[in-house]
Amino acid sequence: MGDTCTVGSPRCTGATEGRSTRSGSFLRQAQDEGIWRRESLKVPARQPKRARLWLNDGSCVRLRPERPNHVWSYDFVEHRTHNGRKDRMLNVLDEFTRECLAIRVSRKLKAHDVIDVLADLFSLRGVPGHIRSDNGPEFIARSVRGWIAAVGSETA
Repeated sequence: MGDTCTVGSPRCTGATEGRSTRSGSFLRQAQDEGIWRRESLKVPARQPKRARLWLNDGSCVRLRPERPNHVWSYDFVEHRTHNGRKDRMLNVLDEFTRECLAIRVSRKLKAHDVIDVLADLFSLRGVPGHIRSDNGPEFIARSVRGWIAAVGSETA
């Protein structure tokens, strides 16, 4: 019969999906891609390596949290209900302890809602050294940036 296998056959399934041949030896990625090409299949693009938050010598690319209340991060998570309506959740996390400090759920969350949540947290837990967020419109609004600067925290 030869050594070629048809994709989907019991003999070849392990080689293409589990990266092991019938005899139990493992295939390198290049060999695996060769099988895909020989069978005229699309070879998936290789995934790029993830960038590190810091370099090997200890220098920071991004600010690393060093203690509780040093760096907080906040972002929105969206969810659709069974009837198609959208819910938004504002999550605030302490990056050192990975503790969720607050979750605000509403249909609409604007910049003043972000300020309300942060003001409550600042009064309960103190002002963090740095606050990190993405560049969403609710986070880069002048009112939010001005309020954070007035309180004495920095953006990371």
